[in-house]
Amino acid sequence: MGEFVDVLVGTIGRAHGLRGEVTVHVRTDEPERRFAPGAVLTVGGRPRTVASARWHSGTLLLALDKVTDRTGAEALRGQELWASVRADEAPADEGEYWDRQLVGLGVLDASGATVGTITEVLHLPAHDTLVVRTPSGERLVPFVDALVPVVDLAAGHVQVADVEGLLTDTEDA
Repeated sequence: MGEFVDVLVGTIGRAHGLRGEVTVHVRTDEPERRFAPGAVLTVGGRPRTVASARWHSGTLLLALDKVTDRTGAEALRGQELWASVRADEAPADEGEYWDRQLVGLGVLDASGATVGTITEVLHLPAHDTLVVRTPSGERLVPFVDALVPVVDLAAGHVQVADVEGLLTDTEDA
């Protein structure tokens, strides 16, 4: 019935311990949902079922079915973890967006003129940041309400506030 899309949710790091657990560089805002025991992820083009997931000192440790020792875990190092999710699925909280919903949206300036396209979302410690491709190069726009007051997924764009230097170099003005 609904369409599904594959979403990158993490990358496998080093092996942890001797029983096949791996560390995960998490690339999702919902690790408890994406890495729940029983969830099926695609790893290296093959479906793998999550056997267990736990946090240890701020790092997600994951055990996958059929990976029972350190050698098997080391063989997965560097592999991407993909989840198949409904295309129309949205975050539970209002005003929250997944990267895949934002990448590709047009960027309008305060007057409504198209000035670029979102190419990536960076998850930095202070706040998420939009990478915007403009005719004069890439610009980084902090993804906060004061600077990006309008996100219109249906219309396919975001609108940024009129802040000097946000989308152009100040010496250009």
